[in-house]
Amino acid sequence: MVEPISGLWLSFGSLGGATRVSRHRMKVPDLRSSYEKVGGIVFFARMLDKIRLNAAGRLPPGYNLGTADWTSFDARSTRFLGVDYQAVVERTLQSGSDEEILQWCFQHGRRPSEEEIEIWNAFLIKRGWRDAGSAELAEAKRIRGFTDRDDIQTWFDFLRADEETDETPNAA
Repeated sequence: MVEPISGLWLSFGSLGGATRVSRHRMKVPDLRSSYEKVGGIVFFARMLDKIRLNAAGRLPPGYNLGTADWTSFDARSTRFLGVDYQAVVERTLQSGSDEEILQWCFQHGRRPSEEEIEIWNAFLIKRGWRDAGSAELAEAKRIRGFTDRDDIQTWFDFLRADEETDETPNAA
């Protein structure tokens, strides 16, 4: 379902979690791609970047941050690692490298096996492609004006494209 949020953001369904599609999105300096890996795990670097940018007041409104929606990538990531999101926020803001924070997660949660990481990465990278997130992805593409973008097959692809374009999406 599409709803205006403070006249700027459109929110709907689940991105494999809730997502927000901006009327105008910009590249956020220091926010890495969802595809970037830390310790072989996709999305973890982006989650840490969002935590740091939010704390510094540099994350624009509308970014899905935290675990309010159990299907968000942040929520899924912390469950995958068996750690509490707020504890990850606190640890991240104490400083340290991404690898050090991941090692902390392994110590305070669980260390997935190589096979679990491979399955996890495949799940996140393909989210929105022929799965329960497909309808929401199609709607996000429509709203954002990306219906003709065949290169956008997944939510990771959508986030990358959304942050790289200055085009204004179609009206809801």
